Amino acid sequence: MLLAVSGGPDSTALLLLAARWRGKRAAPDLVAATVDHGLRREAKKEAAAVAKLAKKLGVAHRTLKWSGRKPATAVQEAARTARYGLLVGLARKIRADAIVTAHTRDDQAETVLHRLARGSGLAGLAGIRRKSEREGVALLRPLLDLPKTRLLATLSAAKTPFADDPTNRDPRYLRTRMRALAPQLAAEGLDAGRLAGVAHRLGRADTAIEAAVCEAKSRVSRGAWPKAGPIELDAAGLFALPAEVGIRLLGGAVRAAGDTGRVELAKLEALYDELAAAAAANQRIKRSLGGAVAALEGTRVAVLRAPPRRGAPGSAKGRW
Repeated sequence: MLLAVSGGPDSTALLLLAARWRGKRAAPDLVAATVDHGLRREAKKEAAAVAKLAKKLGVAHRTLKWSGRKPATAVQEAARTARYGLLVGLARKIRADAIVTAHTRDDQAETVLHRLARGSGLAGLAGIRRKSEREGVALLRPLLDLPKTRLLATLSAAKTPFADDPTNRDPRYLRTRMRALAPQLAAEGLDAGRLAGVAHRLGRADTAIEAAVCEAKSRVSRGAWPKAGPIELDAAGLFALPAEVGIRLLGGAVRAAGDTGRVELAKLEALYDELAAAAAANQRIKRSLGGAVAALEGTRVAVLRAPPRRGAPGSAKGRW
């Protein structure tokens, strides 16, 4: 089991608690990993401190470095992607069955606010999941229901020091500004516990909707969904579905046929609305999104890989 330990209070508490949990029982081997992003001079010293604590607790430790040029913008997002990439790579190398992170209830609340500000849909507002997957490796978050104060108290009782990352207070980042609003929101009843509860309920609803999408896929699809398309959906069946189910089904077809992965929800909603309006007016329409082309022709909606831009190598796969 691979523990992601930055050296901050939450992950340091995770390391301490995991070592206690393992104790003398027949538990999985533990390996702690610290990622040095190369963005702060203090990072090297913090990784060394984690390594020292891990050794004291009888846990193996690895330091991973994010090398190469760093982006000038969206640094936190790029660092997060690089961090998970390094952790997944190590997990595979040591054959760890899971990566464990120290996300707390406070992180969940911040995530909900962050995604709300960015206009996320229901799936995004469901927040951080207790268990998920990244590139085939399980991600576990056992502390997700615990408040940060509980972990700080645990470290205080154990007289265990931790690092303080000043970027967590940098107002240039949206998450930091959201964190600063927490006291005022809590005063109005919108505390971390309430926000985490909302995320839990939305996650439950999201799971139910995904089940409905899977069922609808088998009814509305005309044949299998080949990679890059063409994917064919029965138009009448698609637009008879509840809009949320239909939008997700269409989005799945676009992602499967396209080449850009996830697409912006607002753009997907606009595509669905255009296709639905054209179907109601008995019109033909063709639109592109996410590296795919969606076309309404008679009784079907066909989705396939968009042709390459002029001058680009290769050609579109599939015809209708």
